[in-house]
Amino acid sequence: MPADPAAESLARLAAERVDHRFKGLPPDADGLTVGELAGQRRNLFTGDFATPVLALSAERLEHNLRLMETYAARHGLAFAPHGKTSMAPRLFQRQIEHGAWGITLAVPHQVRVARAFGMRRVFLANELVDAAALRWIARELGADPDFRFVCYVDSVRGVELMDAALRDATRPLDVVVELAAGEGARTGVRTEAECAAVADAVAGTRTLRLVGVAGYEGEVPKADTGRVTAWLRRLVALAAEFDEAGRFTGLDEIVVSAGGSAWFDAVAEVFAEIPELSLPVLKLLRSGAYVSHDDGHYRKLTPFNRVPEEGALEPAFRLWTQVVSRPSAEQAFVNAGKRDAAHDLDLPFAQVIRRGGVERPATGVSVTALSDQHAWLATTPEADLEVGDWVGLGLSHPCTSFDKWQLIPVAEADGTVVDYVRTFF
Repeated sequence: MPADPAAESLARLAAERVDHRFKGLPPDADGLTVGELAGQRRNLFTGDFATPVLALSAERLEHNLRLMETYAARHGLAFAPHGKTSMAPRLFQRQIEHGAWGITLAVPHQVRVARAFGMRRVFLANELVDAAALRWIARELGADPDFRFVCYVDSVRGVELMDAALRDATRPLDVVVELAAGEGARTGVRTEAECAAVADAVAGTRTLRLVGVAGYEGEVPKADTGRVTAWLRRLVALAAEFDEAGRFTGLDEIVVSAGGSAWFDAVAEVFAEIPELSLPVLKLLRSGAYVSHDDGHYRKLTPFNRVPEEGALEPAFRLWTQVVSRPSAEQAFVNAGKRDAAHDLDLPFAQVIRRGGVERPATGVSVTALSDQHAWLATTPEADLEVGDWVGLGLSHPCTSFDKWQLIPVAEADGTVVDYVRTFF
């Protein structure tokens, strides 16, 4: 029986040696393999981990994976979670194990990581006109008949550049026309007439194959339920118009894709309204931040706030820091800053304090600023905080939390570390 390339490559991750590259890990673990260290099941708080150290909750991670698996299935959606959130092949594999169709990515380097770890279906939610990257993808497609790759296109010029780079390709590259979320939004074609012109340009090549339409509703200007729903209906109507015009002849299915982490409920609702087309429709959702969720931005924006009967995501990250200075009754400093904590959307949130093995709420403690390697804490009179205490911080924005850590412990509720997540940014 042929070897599973994904399993083989993930096994190589377990064989990687622990050393100075990886923040927060026990100094005496140097030289062990990641697999050996995981096998020791050290405790995050008593196993000589050094602060600051970022940890993922094993239970909450599993909860989030299961929740989005069942959500997608309930709504008849295929799911290609956005891998740029974590850039963690082990999490990619767990997402696949939890029913994902494939992985969404944003740039060619990310595709190379996914392919190195055996991912067979990749949706690139971006335009791709780099000739070197296109030639590499063409070689991957030519060498592996099971590899499926789909990317955006939004201009006739882009089609011309892709066609020129792919002249020696043995398989056509699948593309979807990206419909912009509106004037002033990000990438994408602004009008349906221009969409037709881009589709005509694709049809005029032998190197590209039009397989559907896509876009990102998170870029709808002044987004609210009404505006997002209206744009999603434009996207569905575009797919129907293209189908009626015979643009999908010869395919097995039509791809219609949308869905970030803020409006997937609207995507589910509108995609349920897709009329019967000439072929089956792959309704592809691409939300990515769910895997770890957060304590700030996405906690406020998650669609589960609007549909609580469908469940709730749980924030899985906690950054453990240590009080290194308490210069006054109103101020303290911990040893984690911008190099360790996401700070592009919100500052971290002081959640719990640990002292002597006892954990309690961080009452009267708040983060007011970050330096490169320090968090500034404001403390009110009720704050019980001493030098040496561990302070657990909640974070906002998963994408800029994962990218600061190359090897992240996955800990159970009692602190037992059962796995490590390797990232590739």
